[in-house]
Amino acid sequence: MENTTAELAQIVNNFSARLNTLADVEFTAKPDPQKWSKQEVLGHLVDSAQNNLRRFIVGQYQSTPPKIVYDQDFWVKANAYQNMKKEDVIMLWKFINERIIDVLNTMPPENHARLCDTGKDTVQLHTIEWLASDYVRHMKHHLNQIFPESFDVVYV
Repeated sequence: MENTTAELAQIVNNFSARLNTLADVEFTAKPDPQKWSKQEVLGHLVDSAQNNLRRFIVGQYQSTPPKIVYDQDFWVKANAYQNMKKEDVIMLWKFINERIIDVLNTMPPENHARLCDTGKDTVQLHTIEWLASDYVRHMKHHLNQIFPESFDVVYV
């Protein structure tokens, strides 16, 4: 878990500064009416962080693996990230990831193997440790959409 949180901290530190360098027009431009702008992509990462933060906390104390499902399109639309100030979305992304880093760093090691269910229509059990690692891969995938070729990662 230490490697995962160290990598996450480095990404958050490096990219919170880079995100602020983007012009508003570039950040909010939609490549297609049905596709997310870079701002909405970052908003999606905020939503993903919120759902994963809940998994990382609830997964530690519930006796049955909690079922925490995330409907990404609904969340992005409901949060209306496209209408927010760029700086607010960036700060929200930074702050929630700092919370995740703290939660993961203070988590007792015996809880790393506890399970969460992320499946919408089926059971998909994952350890908290796997979810944390997958969370970083997922973040890299979407940061590549904002800053192409920043990471050598394939995320399915």
